[in-house]
Amino acid sequence: MNGPRPGVNRRNLFRLRPPAQPEAPAGRADAPAEESPGAGDLLRVNRPAMGSYFEVRLGAGVPGSVELATRALDLVDELEAQLTVYRDDSEVSRLNATAHLGPVEVEPGLFGLLERALELSRLTGGAYDVTAGALSDAWGFTRGPKRVPAPEALDAAIACSGWRHLRLDASARAVAFDRPGIKVNLGSIGKGYAIDRAVAVIRDHWFPTSAMVHGGQSSLFALGSPPGRFGGRWEVALRNPRSPERPLGVIRLRNRGLGTSGGAFQSFVADGEVYGHILDPRTGRPARGPASVTVLAPTAAEADALSTAFYLLGPESAREYVSSRPDLAAIFVLEDAGDERPRLLTAGLRPEDFLIDPAAVDLVTTS
Repeated sequence: MNGPRPGVNRRNLFRLRPPAQPEAPAGRADAPAEESPGAGDLLRVNRPAMGSYFEVRLGAGVPGSVELATRALDLVDELEAQLTVYRDDSEVSRLNATAHLGPVEVEPGLFGLLERALELSRLTGGAYDVTAGALSDAWGFTRGPKRVPAPEALDAAIACSGWRHLRLDASARAVAFDRPGIKVNLGSIGKGYAIDRAVAVIRDHWFPTSAMVHGGQSSLFALGSPPGRFGGRWEVALRNPRSPERPLGVIRLRNRGLGTSGGAFQSFVADGEVYGHILDPRTGRPARGPASVTVLAPTAAEADALSTAFYLLGPESAREYVSSRPDLAAIFVLEDAGDERPRLLTAGLRPEDFLIDPAAVDLVTTS
């Protein structure tokens, strides 16, 4: 999951809002970070990871805060080494190379992640598919160059995709593929999973439990309330695709994960046609969807995966999915060529979850 270089993340579709109180100076996990005694100040510690920048935000002025943030980011580095498909020696790469020969025992955390990814693949009817690695390779989104695959190459990649080819044995903690060529790719859930694991480190060793961990402004988890704002919520600005400097509104989070997907990033042009990076595993081709989809969920991993699935499923199917899960919410940003301003369609949002800028949005439809 090294992937694109930091700063060119495929889903930089929201922006973290500054807290009501001044922030402490930003710090790097591999360099000293300043701590401020202000009760509402934030300490920020960040480093490159998974093709983006991961950042931990904690209340400043508490002894050990830099060390704890560094420990959380060290775990992210370990998880990247395990989950990436860009290194042949990662656990996922070794799994992809051998699981068609027979069951492969994997680390407990990875097995749990694969269980959840497989369940989400099933629940979304394959709109999210953990085995879409061959398709990503065929289109050049894994290692490049990006390209439109020849029909026979695309057919071969489709034949080597499909979550039903993945076999999990919980008693042996083993993974197997039922045919050669299957490739697990955790790119649409791995970043959220790493955030959740980093949050767990902080939750287990930090009091008060107040932190935000984000991975390149496409995935995050907001733990507790911001420092100095008891009972308050962390705030994230929803990006306006037409005027990035003017957000569409503010998403407000507490003890919740967020994931955002949009097709305009990492696109390429071939023969005058634009191809987005979000592949529909059911067709094998890049999908055309809304400007962006943002999902709020109990974990960053689930929000990450469902934002991709909802992008492919569309608003109506996503609404149906959310209607059976009161702990989920979704925001679709829609825009057509003739629209003066973007339109919003939401599902499962409570009034306290989202503050809309009515001057930036043309129409809001809720359910």
